[in-house]
Amino acid sequence: MENKASMIVAGVDFGSDSVRVVMAEGATGRTVSEASCAYPRWSQRLYCNDEISQFRQHPLDYIEAFTAAFTAALRDAGEHAGGRLRAIGIDTTGSTPCPVDGAGVPLALKPEFAHNPNAMFHLWKDHTAIAEAEEINAVFSSATSVDYTQYQGTYSSEWFWAKILRTIRQDEEVKKAAYTWIEHCDWFAGLLTGQTDPLALYRSSCAAGHKALWHSAFDGLPADECLQQLDPYLVLIKKRYGAGPKHADTAIGTISKAWAVQLGVNEQVVISGSSFDAHAGAVGAGIKPHTLVKVVGTSTVDMMIERSERLQNKEMKHVCGMAEHSIVPGYVGIEAGQAAFGDIFAWFKSLLMWPVEQMLRQTEVLSEDQKKLLQQQWSEQLLYRLEAAAKEIPLLAANQIVALDWFNGRRYPVLNENVKGTIAGLNLGSTAPAIYQALIMSAIFGAKRIFDSFIEHGLRIDRIIVIGGIANKSPYIMQMMSDVLGRPIMISKEDQVCAKGAAIYAAVAAGLFASIEEAQQIYCEPYEADFNPNPDKQQDYAVKYEQYLKLAQNIEDFHRL
Repeated sequence: MENKASMIVAGVDFGSDSVRVVMAEGATGRTVSEASCAYPRWSQRLYCNDEISQFRQHPLDYIEAFTAAFTAALRDAGEHAGGRLRAIGIDTTGSTPCPVDGAGVPLALKPEFAHNPNAMFHLWKDHTAIAEAEEINAVFSSATSVDYTQYQGTYSSEWFWAKILRTIRQDEEVKKAAYTWIEHCDWFAGLLTGQTDPLALYRSSCAAGHKALWHSAFDGLPADECLQQLDPYLVLIKKRYGAGPKHADTAIGTISKAWAVQLGVNEQVVISGSSFDAHAGAVGAGIKPHTLVKVVGTSTVDMMIERSERLQNKEMKHVCGMAEHSIVPGYVGIEAGQAAFGDIFAWFKSLLMWPVEQMLRQTEVLSEDQKKLLQQQWSEQLLYRLEAAAKEIPLLAANQIVALDWFNGRRYPVLNENVKGTIAGLNLGSTAPAIYQALIMSAIFGAKRIFDSFIEHGLRIDRIIVIGGIANKSPYIMQMMSDVLGRPIMISKEDQVCAKGAAIYAAVAAGLFASIEEAQQIYCEPYEADFNPNPDKQQDYAVKYEQYLKLAQNIEDFHRL
């Protein structure tokens, strides 16, 4: 094996739409190459139904996109990169579980289930199990003397048990064929080692704690009697959960010979444990106690870490989720977030682009190439033009528009997946830029509710680091966030911060560093404030925020009717 100075490590980030791979110098963390690949079936919107919030991904999408992106990044990493590779770390979206057989093979890889969405990975944002989640909440919180929701709050349809319960009620064939269910992050890490036996498979502490409700206070997963009330099949899932969760920086094995050949790497490559993408992003951004890391993309994830003794007797289940050894081992990982952020703006763009697309499709004045070029150009420029116009609108303009960010339900504080997005105060003088401004404000006010709830419950926040596409693309949104929160905002300059976090897990698992904290000192960038709050706007935003809260209360009451 090469010396430490010449070693490289790989971080693999499975996002919602594509996989990204970063190759980094083992000793310094410097990125030497990166590549990405979109999921081919997902890009065609196969196996999805937006109307019922069904979002499924085929395991072949993960395998094919990973292979393409990894080999491309390895090729660009320089001569003999495959021989110099020391470790691979992985993160994925979550909760994204899949039914598997007794050998740990996803059912969708079998011919009889190849096109059955229920046999595929259920992407994190799949909301088909809202009714099951409500049932789970009732059972987990009151069926025994133990409240199994006390560390995560209201159970979500996005999570492990709800998705399983929904599917087995809808599809008897999948239920019969599924030996158990496995999270994407755990399955792919096991796949690379060639060890996918569900009873011996690595299980991530992030996924286990935040989504399956594993906790030492419960001696593991929720009690059999709770699961039995929902469906006896869930008791089997618990019994087949293996030895329990391990840390993301665990060395779970070395790469299998088949994968070594397929990727062109040496057979001594260490495979580390896995985590969720946002958690890896927090590590890559340099999370530590009293630092809030916000992933701001299609949705948001707000993360902190704290020692367990500092959280004793804090009632926070409606404010955030807390899991042992998630994000950084040795700490309690604290997670909250919004179910929609950038997705709100993408919806508005799609709404405005619809007539353009229809007219372009029908016109005979332009060639097909011209139509495609115009559609692409307008689509790429639309939000930037709206933002430029929105900047010029006074915050307390005469035509008051107020919006709510609950377009995909509300995640935190106080989860409610039934509430909806709202735009109020429209009149015949309302313009597209004014509506866009209101939508941006609503998303940031949703972030403020989470921030304020952290402070109110005794969490100390000394600095805020924001990562994700929006952080680097929209200074307007970031400045508004600084103004509304009244705090400096630091922006990560790392393009692939989640993949870099996965690389940190890999470097620690391979023994290049003694701990994640030690690796972070080398791998993570230094920060200074990129945006500072403007005191001249504080009062205007306070007025708008009060309007937001009043509308929120009215809409909440409406959905109770």
